Amino acid sequence: MLEYRLSDDTWSNKEIEAINRVVKSNRFTMGKEVKEYEEKFAEKVGSRYAVMSNSGSSANLLAIAALVYSKRLSAGDEVIVPAVSWSTTYFPLGQYNFKIRFVDIDINTLNIDISNLENAITDKTKAIFSVNLLGNPNNYERILEICKRHNLILIEDNCEALGGRYKNKHLGTFGLLGTYSTFYSHHLCTMEGGVTVTDDEELYHYLLAIRAHGWTRNLPLDSKIYTKDEDDFYESFNFIVPGYNLRPIEMEAAIGKEQLKKLDEIIVQRRKNAEYFLKCIKKIKGIKFQEEVGQSSWFGFAMVLCDNNVGKRNKIVTELKKNNIEVRPIVAGNFTKSSAIKYMEYSISNDLKNADKIHENGFFVGNHSKENRKQVNLLIEILMKVLN
Repeated sequence: MLEYRLSDDTWSNKEIEAINRVVKSNRFTMGKEVKEYEEKFAEKVGSRYAVMSNSGSSANLLAIAALVYSKRLSAGDEVIVPAVSWSTTYFPLGQYNFKIRFVDIDINTLNIDISNLENAITDKTKAIFSVNLLGNPNNYERILEICKRHNLILIEDNCEALGGRYKNKHLGTFGLLGTYSTFYSHHLCTMEGGVTVTDDEELYHYLLAIRAHGWTRNLPLDSKIYTKDEDDFYESFNFIVPGYNLRPIEMEAAIGKEQLKKLDEIIVQRRKNAEYFLKCIKKIKGIKFQEEVGQSSWFGFAMVLCDNNVGKRNKIVTELKKNNIEVRPIVAGNFTKSSAIKYMEYSISNDLKNADKIHENGFFVGNHSKENRKQVNLLIEILMKVLN
C-alpha cells in the first residue's frame, strides 16, 4: 500500500562515502569536517559566519546565550514571539529569564500577525524572535521597519525554512542571528544537527566558546571577546563563559557537505510539489491552506479546517492514519496551551484567536524532496471522502 511519510530520504552513496571517510580518519568529534561545513554553509546562505551545533534547538540556545553574554540582552528583557512555533523557540528565552510576549499568528500565512506586532511592543521590549513557520517567509520588509523604529534586535528561527527566500535573500539572514535545523525530517538531513549564523564577529566568537563548554580553545588569536595566551597548554582548559557541550560530530558535518550540494534542486522540487498540492487542495471547500510569502521552501503542507468542517480534525486524522498518511499538529499549536508554559514568565498581547483555530482545527502532512504527486492524490482522495 502507498505510504505518505512526513519526509523522504535524500541520501545517496555520496553520504555513505562521507561517513566512511570520517571512520577511516579516526577523528569523530568536532574538527576539520565541521569547520569546512560551516564555511560552505555560510557561503550558501550568504552569511559571514556559521556555527554548527548538535541540533536546531541547540542553535536557538546558542543564539540566545550569545546575546546574553555579549550584553545585547539581559534577564528581564521582553522578547516578542509568535504564539505558534516549536517548543525550543521559547525554552531558551525562559531559561535565560526573559519575559516572553506572545502575539497571535496570521491565519493565512501562519506566521506572526504583523498587523498586531507593533501594538504588542512595550517599554520593556528589546527583541523580536520571528519564526518562518513550515518554510514560509515573514514579511521582513515590515518587520525590519518596526525593529528600526523601536530599536529592537531581530532574531530569526529558520529551523523549518532552510532554502526559503524573501526578496531573493536567504531566510535566516535577516536578523542579528539566524538558526537552522538539519534533523532527519528537514530540508537537509545530517541525522541530527543545527547551525547558527551571524554577520557579527563578536557574537560569532561567543557562539564558538558557548558551544564547547565555554572554553577558549576554539577562539582565534585575534578574538573580539578574549586575548588568548600563547601557551596552548593553558588555553586547552580555560573557561570564560558558562557554556554547554553542543558540539556536532564529524560524520554529521561530512554528510552536510554532500547535502548542501543538493539544496537548490531539493528546493526546486519542493516548490513544484507545493504547486501541485495547492492546485488540488483548492478543490475542497472548508479547508484553509498556508498562503505563501516570498519564496517558501515548503517544509510541509498545513491545513486548517473552517466553516462546516470545524471540529472534524479527529475524524480526518483517523482516516489519514488508516491509509498510511503520516499527519501532525501544526508544530506545537498555540504554545500558551502547553503545560510547560507554567515555567515561564510571559504575557499575551491582545488575544490568540487564530492560534486557537490552528490548535483545534489545524494539521499538516509532509512535503518531499522528490516528486510526490501520488501521495498528494491519496491525501486529496481521503479528505474528499471524509468531508463529503
